[in-house]
Amino acid sequence: MPMDIALLHAVVEVAKAGGFREAARVTGSNASRLSDAVRRAEQQLGIRLFHRTTRAVVLTEAGRALLERLLPAMNEVDAALDALNRYRNTPGGTLRLNVPVSATRLVLPALVPEFLRRYPDIQLEIIAESNVQDVFRDGCDAGIRYDERLEQDMVAIPIGPRRQRYAAAASPGYLNVHGRPSHPRDLIQHRCLRGRYASGIMPDWEFEHEGESLSVQVSGPLVVSVGGAVDLAVETAVAGAGIIYLFEEWLRPAIASGKLEAILQPWWLSFSGPYLYYNDRRLIPAPLQAFIDFVREDNLKHKLSEESKSSLLVGTIKNSFAG
Repeated sequence: MPMDIALLHAVVEVAKAGGFREAARVTGSNASRLSDAVRRAEQQLGIRLFHRTTRAVVLTEAGRALLERLLPAMNEVDAALDALNRYRNTPGGTLRLNVPVSATRLVLPALVPEFLRRYPDIQLEIIAESNVQDVFRDGCDAGIRYDERLEQDMVAIPIGPRRQRYAAAASPGYLNVHGRPSHPRDLIQHRCLRGRYASGIMPDWEFEHEGESLSVQVSGPLVVSVGGAVDLAVETAVAGAGIIYLFEEWLRPAIASGKLEAILQPWWLSFSGPYLYYNDRRLIPAPLQAFIDFVREDNLKHKLSEESKSSLLVGTIKNSFAG
């Protein structure tokens, strides 16, 4: 029986998301529009595809049977349409990335503007959250993570700075009143501004110096959710309410301006930079392939720049001895 393929797409998206609201959020559509599309699909097919309650939307037996056959076909349609990108001057389509909030501040600003300029037909969607676990949540094509351990069939390539640090800082006014800690253990006596992950975990502050690692359980007057609320903690530290421990790049503007004073610098924890993750077994859509190539190109430029700086330094040292 002939049917509008858009109605079948609506059925697939609602089934994958487990509800109309979630499907609307993932697809950028409207819940009532999706509900109407599913209703019209059921009318045309003459059979109910979903059990609907106030709490859940669940596939019927007929709906499950349809989806088992429909999903591979829809994937093939998407692949066929994406293959047309090879015949375009520049690839087009939507690229969805699932990233930690920190990446939107410390990694992506250096990449996104140039990427969008080079690929004007690509629409980039960033899903930023603090409790990042499933790279492909919300229908995302890839994700950014700070852990190199890979799940099966996953590929990771470096993206952004390869080494990062946490920095401890407080306002000069706070330090003048409460004193400047000379060792991480001194933080136990200070008012510290902490972060809590969406999972509920509130991590200790970790430090390292000359091979010694130290974990300090701090306390203080403010706890913020890791993510968008971190800026509130920074402003609170600037206002003199306590000590903050955060990505060095995040705090650098306030430290450079003198609003915050760096403390315990020899103990700042250094860690590996983030990675772009994607599934090598899945069809790589053209927008994602363009982003992968762009990131690799950026990595190569930075590598050549570092090698050039290193060669220049060696040459300067040799010349100084020759002189």
